[in-house]
Amino acid sequence: MTNLSTSAKITWCPKCYNFQILEGVKKVLERKIKSEKDRQKYAIVSGIGCHAKIFDYLNLNGINTLHGRVLPMCLGMKIARPDLTVIGFSGDGDAYAEGMEHLIHTARYNSNFKYIVHNNQVFALTVGQPTPTTEIGFKGKTIPQGVKLPPLNPIKLMLASGATFVARVFADSKQVEYVLKQALKHKGFAFIEVLQPCIIFHPDAGYKEKTYSLEKTKHDKSNFRQAWKKAEEFDYNTIKKIPVGIFYQTKKPVFEEVVK
Repeated sequence: MTNLSTSAKITWCPKCYNFQILEGVKKVLERKIKSEKDRQKYAIVSGIGCHAKIFDYLNLNGINTLHGRVLPMCLGMKIARPDLTVIGFSGDGDAYAEGMEHLIHTARYNSNFKYIVHNNQVFALTVGQPTPTTEIGFKGKTIPQGVKLPPLNPIKLMLASGATFVARVFADSKQVEYVLKQALKHKGFAFIEVLQPCIIFHPDAGYKEKTYSLEKTKHDKSNFRQAWKKAEEFDYNTIKKIPVGIFYQTKKPVFEEVVK
């Protein structure tokens, strides 16, 4: 097993859920990368935000790119080097605000790379401004009157945009590990949202206790209508129960093969 740790000092807040995401990702990749030759087959991309520090803590080739531009960078890598296994990391602001136009079209293109969104429902690096997934009523230093507009539903967005692998997990290393292992087996664009409460600016609203496993309920991940129904159970304002796992998976030609 290869050690993918770096010498960089980890500067996330103590007990930040990003540690759980990093641990899950490392466990999966360290089992796959057994030599320097293997390491050269993998690349990562991160954007701007707290999530992006993961780039410093994984000893892999890649690019820490501009805010909202993780997906076009991943796509460019796959066009230039279709043999690479590429994993992109974004925050919810990076993915759903600045990067929204890229997200929709990437799902439509179905390029063969994996995308992990660290969703804490705030711009945490810049001290807590609301993002497109911030719930109604949230108050912060920049919005003392509270958020008035409803949040978007990323799972429904990805289903509607044609993504061939759509998943959500809570920021638990074992959940991240399980879903990423399945995503890496999938040929096509894999979208994984990680519910990752920010302990400073958006503390846990009891999310973990409300989650339940789609796999344990025998959810049919090949059934689009069933996936859509499950996606409607949680929308950041309705938190009675939160399905986690793989919502939907299907096969479709990948971008690199269609345009070559």
